[in-house]
Amino acid sequence: MHSVDENEDVLVKVDNGIGLITLNRPKAINSLTHPMVTAIDAALRQWERDDAVTAVVISGAGERGLCAGGDVVAIYHDAKAGGDQSRRFWHDEYLLNAAIGRYPKPYVALMDGITMGGGVGISAHGSVRVVTDTTKMAMPEVGIGFIPDVGGTYILARTPGRLGLHAALTGAPFSGPDAIAMGFADHYVPHDGLGAFTEKIVRDGVDAALSAYAEEPPPSPLLAEQEWIDRCYAGDTVADIVAALRDDDAAGGNDDGAAAKAADLISTRSPVALSVTLRAVRQAADLATLEDVLVQEFRTSCASLRSHDLVEGIRAQLVDKDRNPQWSPASLDAVTAADVDAYFAPAQPDLTFEQE
Repeated sequence: MHSVDENEDVLVKVDNGIGLITLNRPKAINSLTHPMVTAIDAALRQWERDDAVTAVVISGAGERGLCAGGDVVAIYHDAKAGGDQSRRFWHDEYLLNAAIGRYPKPYVALMDGITMGGGVGISAHGSVRVVTDTTKMAMPEVGIGFIPDVGGTYILARTPGRLGLHAALTGAPFSGPDAIAMGFADHYVPHDGLGAFTEKIVRDGVDAALSAYAEEPPPSPLLAEQEWIDRCYAGDTVADIVAALRDDDAAGGNDDGAAAKAADLISTRSPVALSVTLRAVRQAADLATLEDVLVQEFRTSCASLRSHDLVEGIRAQLVDKDRNPQWSPASLDAVTAADVDAYFAPAQPDLTFEQE
């Protein structure tokens, strides 16, 4: 039975021993709010202690996607007022991301349709991550002057070659097969079979459902481009990377002008967010655990609240919608080492994890 009201933003029920979580803000593509994070966390904690619950399935209501990310317009208004609510939201969200990463029961995430930002955080750390032919995944934070978070840099740092840097610095969406190739997902189930797949989980369990409905994914387009991506993203700075992308395109080192398109896209992003993201992903490769990376991400997120570019980026993309952000610093060359260092200073207070 439902343990929350039907009009709630998160619907929670148990059916035949399977805990079912449905994000229920379809008009907002199920964007996460703080109460939603709290509700998901409460359900997971309850089910972890309940021997009658054998697995969890999380999905999104509506046809557009699992989750488009956090409610960044709320973050925009809060940042202008000092950012206290956003810091509390990220604190609890990142604790949830870590809890999903170590959840002791099968955690099945249906990463159908749009799955971006915070939507990645509640899915890609699970143990059974399912994508479809409609999956559109991204860590698009640099486009609003923010830094990839929710444990995203942990996965981005561990992709084949430098595919993660390409995804992080462009913020461009990638497909379900790309997500599998990059380590964001495990299984491919066609969109039209998701309903039957979930019913099979409830009736016969996770393994039986995967055996019945999971298919070999189509080839990953990004994986096919790894050679030029690895070559171009080797530079020490974002400016080096952009220059290498331009040079590679001029030399005909990739098909369809893909490197030039990547350079053009990166050049529209926040220069300081790009510089911090490059360092964050590279440092995440040397951090041992998801929790360690989430601590770093909490620092970069809290620093973003104090920045010009987060408020300006959200304004341009989602408030005024003029798509013309005025970044500060305005260019990659104007970003200093001190600017970047400031994002990695300990938060006050830092994110910590309870010993369970």
